Amino acid sequence: MKRLIGPFAASIVLGLAAHFAIVHYAPSFIMDRAYTMLGERGTAVHAFNLAPQMRPDTQSVVRPSPDLAYSACRFDLTQAPGGIRVVMAAYDGYSSLSFFDAQTNNFRTIRGNGEAQEGVLVPKWATSSQEGAIYSPSDKGIILIRRLAPTDEDYARVVEAAKGDVCEALGE
Repeated sequence: MKRLIGPFAASIVLGLAAHFAIVHYAPSFIMDRAYTMLGERGTAVHAFNLAPQMRPDTQSVVRPSPDLAYSACRFDLTQAPGGIRVVMAAYDGYSSLSFFDAQTNNFRTIRGNGEAQEGVLVPKWATSSQEGAIYSPSDKGIILIRRLAPTDEDYARVVEAAKGDVCEALGE
């Protein structure tokens, strides 16, 4: 029995080390992969890209809501010294504007409530006095707009609303 204690203890230590490594590194890996995948699909840095209507043949993530229309913007604050101006155009129906950092954390969500929403995304260390400043805990991440669009007619309305969405780098 005593000779099993060493391998058992080593197994526990190795298991704990693997667990903590996965918990620490997985979010960065996942967000880096999502950031890269969006770029490969044509989503430019600092520009919203409306995804096609969610159907089995158009989904790129597991189980996206088929009732929602998604617009994504990749951001990189190292390329935007004055921050990033973000506008979610008004939409008559459910809409939300969500900000995700490089660790997959949702650090801010704003509901549309039928009105346009606007803000300036800046790094957390910035001393911005701009009204509507949103502080990002990381330099890179993803901004996601979700709008309720369960029918083809609703999706057509989203297409029109999305024309007013803005994700643009600001100068100094």
